[in-house]
Amino acid sequence: MTTAKTACILCSRNCGLEIDVVDGHLKKIRGDAAHPSSKGYLCNKAARLDYYQNHADRLTHPLKRQPDGSFVRVSWDQALGDIAQRLTAIRDTHGGDAFAFVGGGGQGNHLGGAYGRQLLSAMKSRFVYSSLAQEKTGDFWVNGRLFGAQNCHPMEDVEHADYVVFIGANPYQSHGIVNARDVLRDIKNDPNRTMVVIDPRRTETANQADIHLQLRPGTDAFLLLAMLSIIVRESLHDQAFIDAHCTGFEQVKAELLAVPVADYATRADVPLADVEGVARGFAAAKRGCVRVDLGTQQTLHTTLNAYLEKLLYLVTGNFGQSGSNNLHTAFLPLIGNTDETRSKPGRSLKLTAFHKMMPIGGMYPPNILPDEILKAGEKRIRAVVCDSSNPMLTYPDSSAQEEAFRALDLLVVVDIAMTETARLAHYVLPAASQFEKLEATGFTLEFPKNYFHLRHPIAQPMGEAMPEPEIYTRLLETMGVIPKKFPLLIAMARNEPGITGHLGYMTALGLTLSRKKRWAPYGASIMYRTLGQTLRHAAVAPMLPIAMAYAKEHAVAVRRAGHKGTSLTRGANLFRAIIQGESGAVISRHEHSEMWSLLKTPDQRVHLHVPEMVEAIRVLSKEVPATDAFPFVLMAGERRSYNANQIFRDPAWRKVDKQGALRIHPDDASALSLANGDMAQCKTERGSLEVVVEIDDALRRGVVTLPHGYGVSFQNSKPIGPPVNRLTATSHCEPFSRTPFHKYVPAAISKLNAI
Repeated sequence: MTTAKTACILCSRNCGLEIDVVDGHLKKIRGDAAHPSSKGYLCNKAARLDYYQNHADRLTHPLKRQPDGSFVRVSWDQALGDIAQRLTAIRDTHGGDAFAFVGGGGQGNHLGGAYGRQLLSAMKSRFVYSSLAQEKTGDFWVNGRLFGAQNCHPMEDVEHADYVVFIGANPYQSHGIVNARDVLRDIKNDPNRTMVVIDPRRTETANQADIHLQLRPGTDAFLLLAMLSIIVRESLHDQAFIDAHCTGFEQVKAELLAVPVADYATRADVPLADVEGVARGFAAAKRGCVRVDLGTQQTLHTTLNAYLEKLLYLVTGNFGQSGSNNLHTAFLPLIGNTDETRSKPGRSLKLTAFHKMMPIGGMYPPNILPDEILKAGEKRIRAVVCDSSNPMLTYPDSSAQEEAFRALDLLVVVDIAMTETARLAHYVLPAASQFEKLEATGFTLEFPKNYFHLRHPIAQPMGEAMPEPEIYTRLLETMGVIPKKFPLLIAMARNEPGITGHLGYMTALGLTLSRKKRWAPYGASIMYRTLGQTLRHAAVAPMLPIAMAYAKEHAVAVRRAGHKGTSLTRGANLFRAIIQGESGAVISRHEHSEMWSLLKTPDQRVHLHVPEMVEAIRVLSKEVPATDAFPFVLMAGERRSYNANQIFRDPAWRKVDKQGALRIHPDDASALSLANGDMAQCKTERGSLEVVVEIDDALRRGVVTLPHGYGVSFQNSKPIGPPVNRLTATSHCEPFSRTPFHKYVPAAISKLNAI
């Protein structure tokens, strides 16, 4: 047995873990008290991570699909050789737009992203489709307008707030905030603090809240506008803060004053007195913050919702201080900034072939992917590399995704398991698990103190599985994009004295890439093959220039975190601290007054007036409530005690809710003659599923829920639990961002036979 430190990979918090490893199995799992953020915290899901690490669907060698759909084992050289030849032929014949990179990463699996996305340059493509782009792109777009860049991302300091508003968020189950259950308990037990939950369901978080506004699904924008209007009507906004830090308030104020408050409260089906109480309470708070999640980001008016929740904390001055919302630094960049307003004439951002969409944050939404494969004619996507993702279950409209993926000329899946998507692939390449390789997360979203956790492998890869840096570097070499050897850079890396902090190597690398500009997009793999050979783990090599850039941009905060040195050596010292920090390393300590330097607007002010959102507010006032043939609203993808992201395949990991029941209000169940355990049919415009019924009075009438993370065909078995995206449609989404309306799916429920 060995005891090793690592982190959880089930949600964005990536809490630190200490694990007893026995013969490759993760035995006793406990929280790591030395972790800079989680400090020993652990939830029930992390304790069952061996079901991810060791299960019967693990891949151990490369596979090639045969004409009859079966797979045969092939060597790495055979697989990469054929993949390289076919990718090159598709690029040379049809151009770069014929290729897309799908997925990449997953929770906490981000280090390989720098390597995998090099394929975009090799293929002369720009198409990246990911889960983030079906969850957060409306939010990223609003960030770009308000703060100057789509990767200017606010976080919420819930643990220090005296008034917290959770909108469409259930941290008790989904976490997303520091040590969620402990923090929620602390707020609940403190009479001087207030917790408000805005959610159509009485969630576990709502059960602990002081106030629960149980609004009608899809009416978040109406409720938020009513609250904002009350604040400005009663002059509860922070005019001094706005004058000091914002522009455009007067235009926004005029729109808010025109909001029919009582009508909008009625539209949301929330008592007006409760709306007024929350608006006044939040405006009066000394330290207030807002936390949102998919409940408001995957429902009607998703981009407008993102704008309004930000206005709520901005106009009340709850920004840039302890206990409020704040911008934060980022060590590993998760997204880019593809703001179309910054495009120059003649150099506008390119559109997709069929939907004519521009990227947001450098990503395209999965909702449009089937059409870009099936309906774009000669400009269609023909080849896909799918990395650490299972679109057949996790992307909207599984039937459409399956039809599209089957139509590809080439589908390559890089994953640790034989997923539903892998079963459609021409080649399946086995990746090492997150506990078998060097890994890290880009979800370092803290302020004023930020940290980074580089996780070292704690088990050996199974069979012939390899980490993604090796897979993609070999593929690029086989494609002839980069040479296999760089003797001068290797010599420099090996012979340079340690005291220089690799400055000589970095200078040599810069000169090499300036002379061979075609190699510049592949710096990650070049560093992996050169500097990486002198390090304990080669994959960490590209983090050296990242650390140097971070230390330069945030020099004072990095010094404050204890990383000494001159302007030339501080970045290398930070790099070494990250490598050596088993539990993670604090990389910067800012003061709250320094947050304003993180704004990317030219005047370093928040630009409250966003013309597109003002127009959306005006359009909302004319919106007529939908009348639908489907009497229920299905909130798809509910988070529960025993579902997580899709990496858990063995259904044995679940102690309860093994069938992923459909939850329904008692009155609705009675009207349909349904009892607990009965079988029912859940039908939408796109499809239908047979589901097990669970009666739950925490729901509003007319609302039903189904969880995500089910429907896996473990060991080719019949899917266990609802593959919920059989019910969702690619067309059921916001027209602007193409974010799916998973939390507002019209549905019909009918009784089948009881079990």
